[in-house]
Amino acid sequence: MGYGYWGPNLLRNFAECADVTVRVCAERMPDRRSLARRRHPGIAITADAETILADPDIDAVVLATPVSTHYALAKAALARGKHVLVEKPMTERVAEAEELIDLARRNGCVLMVDHTFVYTGAVRRMKAIVDGGELGELHYLDAVRVNLGLFQSDADVLWDLAPHDLAIVDYLVAESPRAVSATGTAHTASGLVDVAYLTLHYASSFIAHLHVNWLSPVKIRQMLIGGSRRMLVYDDVEPSEKLCVYDRGIDVSTRESMHRTLVDYRMGDMWAPKVEMREALAVECEHFVACVRGAAEPLTGGESGLRIVRQLEAASRSLAAGGGQVPL
Repeated sequence: MGYGYWGPNLLRNFAECADVTVRVCAERMPDRRSLARRRHPGIAITADAETILADPDIDAVVLATPVSTHYALAKAALARGKHVLVEKPMTERVAEAEELIDLARRNGCVLMVDHTFVYTGAVRRMKAIVDGGELGELHYLDAVRVNLGLFQSDADVLWDLAPHDLAIVDYLVAESPRAVSATGTAHTASGLVDVAYLTLHYASSFIAHLHVNWLSPVKIRQMLIGGSRRMLVYDDVEPSEKLCVYDRGIDVSTRESMHRTLVDYRMGDMWAPKVEMREALAVECEHFVACVRGAAEPLTGGESGLRIVRQLEAASRSLAAGGGQVPL
């Protein structure tokens, strides 16, 4: 359902999945339906989502529609026993996400969220590095995701861009945040925030900070993770060396006679771990199919989607209140 911005990528990848048949594509805009027909002449194209929901032979539904439609469409599909892969963010409200998770559980359906970046080779290699202890104790995570557009009509920049990095943080960091704070501003008549800064606060000394922006003249997708042993830089725009690990940091010691803390800087080597360059969406689509067949558990299931929606909802409350911390 949906053949707008992201739908064509999903349809293409599912059409290329082994042992999968894409039966119907539903899209309300006539020009997008015409494009879908030209690209996929063997697939039925319709303007009516009910065509998909009413077909008993359809096992799974993929939602690439505006976030305001996710809850109703996912609920209708799950209620009819169909598995669902839904574009991010999962829903507009925490209560809606919780209801979908409960409905999927009761009907024995897979509910999975399209947090695409979790399936990239770079992020999966980052997970292995973090879990392997190569960085040591995690101190901070700093992420920048900025570009010029695409402006949304039903979601601000937090709900549009921040889910990507929130999902990566949720995947990489074992500790759960205790609170969220956010600040931002709008520069158009829509009133939708287009530049924002979001911070995840943890019970430990770890902190995660995200910068998202629709008004940047350049496209930047970069994440820094600092640990007690090493530091890691992830640059998704970099064509080849997307990950760099730096053996750099500080060594702290205390001289009792001087009653002060001494900091020594450590400047070691840098290396670029090899990462799988396969298209993340292809990996994700195959994983969803495996989950539908009962051969795997969703890496970005409903609970993951719920955690991201909860953080976004808290960030919106913080934004409206001037940036104070909102408990999770």
